[in-house]
Amino acid sequence: MRAYAETARLLVDVAMGRAAADLVVRGARWVNVHSGEVIPATDIAVADGRFAYCGPDATHTIGPRTVVVEARNRYVVPGLCDAHMHVESGMVTVTEFCRAVIPHGTTSMFIDPHEVANVLGLAGVRLMHDEALAQPVNVWTQMPSCVPSAPDLENAGARIGVAEVEEAMRWPGMIGLGEVMNFPGVIANDPVMAGAIAATRHAGKVVGGHYASPNLGRDFHGYVAGGAQDDHEGTRADDAIARVRQGMKAMLRLGSAWYDVAEQIRAVTEQGLDPRNFILCTDDCHSGTLIAEGHMDRVVRHAIRQGLKPVTAIQMATLNTAEHFGLEREIGSITPGRRADFLIVSQLAELRIDEVYGRGVRLAQNGQLTADIPVYAYPDTAMRTVHLGRKLTAQDFELSAPAGKNHVEARVIGVIENQAPTEHLQRRLPVIDGKVPGDPEQDVCRIALVERHRATGDVVNALVSGFGYDVPCAMASTVAHDSHHMIVVGTSADDMAAAANRLGDVGGGVVFFRDGVEAAMVELPVAGLMSTERAEVVAAKVDALLAAMRAAGCKLNNAYMQHSLLALVVIPSLRLSDRGLVDVERFELVDVFA
Repeated sequence: MRAYAETARLLVDVAMGRAAADLVVRGARWVNVHSGEVIPATDIAVADGRFAYCGPDATHTIGPRTVVVEARNRYVVPGLCDAHMHVESGMVTVTEFCRAVIPHGTTSMFIDPHEVANVLGLAGVRLMHDEALAQPVNVWTQMPSCVPSAPDLENAGARIGVAEVEEAMRWPGMIGLGEVMNFPGVIANDPVMAGAIAATRHAGKVVGGHYASPNLGRDFHGYVAGGAQDDHEGTRADDAIARVRQGMKAMLRLGSAWYDVAEQIRAVTEQGLDPRNFILCTDDCHSGTLIAEGHMDRVVRHAIRQGLKPVTAIQMATLNTAEHFGLEREIGSITPGRRADFLIVSQLAELRIDEVYGRGVRLAQNGQLTADIPVYAYPDTAMRTVHLGRKLTAQDFELSAPAGKNHVEARVIGVIENQAPTEHLQRRLPVIDGKVPGDPEQDVCRIALVERHRATGDVVNALVSGFGYDVPCAMASTVAHDSHHMIVVGTSADDMAAAANRLGDVGGGVVFFRDGVEAAMVELPVAGLMSTERAEVVAAKVDALLAAMRAAGCKLNNAYMQHSLLALVVIPSLRLSDRGLVDVERFELVDVFA
């Protein structure tokens, strides 16, 4: 769309009645996020994709070709913004993600293609950046900051350094630096971290934060001094309070498996902190959540249920986000000069969305996409990224015990339901024929990381608790944040090998085997992370995957998301990388056996 400066005179003429609007919404209740009011009997006039007039009786802006929409006392709400998210978590491309979320009222997204960067490097980031610019809604890109996320603890498929960050900051759709996860690097003044942050600040763009430690002492203060301007990793009210007091924006996330809004919003509802310093986001939502429950509309409804006034919750998903990224003159409110991204809503507290408009064009109605969004084709270089190097066998997934042991004291990754952190557990486990197969009675099963970027054939084995599997089974996934090797979890070494080899054959995805038979599969050929199919098709496959997991004894909410984070070596406490078992609290490799 045209820049404001190119259309400003037209907007003035429309507001004055000297030119006709393209679109007029009449008789609406105007949700004004600047003043915090709901203003009745308001007309909204749009010209050249921007708001020209917001006030009583816009009859003077209506011409013979003006499209008139009767609001009939419904609410007009600014288009919703997702301040921090990863498209790849939806298992679909940017285009398909937009198709899925536009009917839910999302008209602006700030995406961090960190996942594809770990597989394809700067070239992969550019692919997603260019696809983002082709959308009928606003999709800005954040340059991934930590590839690999912890260089001393893992190897990824690519590396991002200061030179790559400097180059990306010149791209037209680049809004800032993605979440700076290497917080030990920041507080140690690592030259790559300090250089990437400096390059972003020199470009006048926003530095995204990711401080996953519960330690709010000296390390936290050093991290804030390093330049991060927001953070979405808080889980406690104290986390949100600490960030806001230090001048950061507290980003509260509700994703498919992360439920961090309810606890942190108490900083506003109980402690009385200024809500303008809080921002809502999703971080990670898979297709099943998008299709069945929604996107940012789901987050806003949830925030309202925690005690926020509807207008305050909407501010946190619109104006607060826009101001944080320096875009308050472009998006985030229904006011003259801004892009005409808005919703017509019949019930405000429930955020029941009847129509969605982007840049003055209706994109969705009654939950259905009405716009035609062309398919974006990815090159072959993005489609062949799973390189195992050899055929894997059951023996590759055996965990050998120290010689002469009947039992071992083992470190075990403990899954925490609905949260990204894990526990660092210790369990006494039996040794059978020199191997440690896990123990169903203690809910301990096998986990393995299979290297998939350089065809080394390496497999690293450890133990995990929390999935509840009680039959011979295994699930393998090439979605394995952040380095995106392959994570395999199971009770059967034979099934683990079968699942891993299957993903090698199809070029990536998620597959579940039970008793030697494939029970469910989600193919993800783009970088081993994204499907080329529609979101509803992917969602149906994810539903089948989750059903297969439940049938094998898993009762975790959104267990697939928990599975995908088991290699995330920047969030405490215990993770698995291609180098071994990682104690994230100490940022060092540890032995499986204590």
